[in-house]
Amino acid sequence: MTIDDARQRIQSAIVQFGDHAAPMIDLVIGEVRSGLGQETANELIDEFDLELRYGIAPTEFE
Repeated sequence: MTIDDARQRIQSAIVQFGDHAAPMIDLVIGEVRSGLGQETANELIDEFDLELRYGIAPTEFE
């Protein structure tokens, strides 16, 4: 998965499921964390304001 793929999947989930998109977005963020790293996942969380909208918090890393 690329970061652009992840962005598209997150955006699609938001459009399709609205306030109920959290489970789908959480799956995408999990894939991003394992494939592209925590920093990239955190960037997407910030970009889409997922912590405030869906309760998906960024991961702290060292």
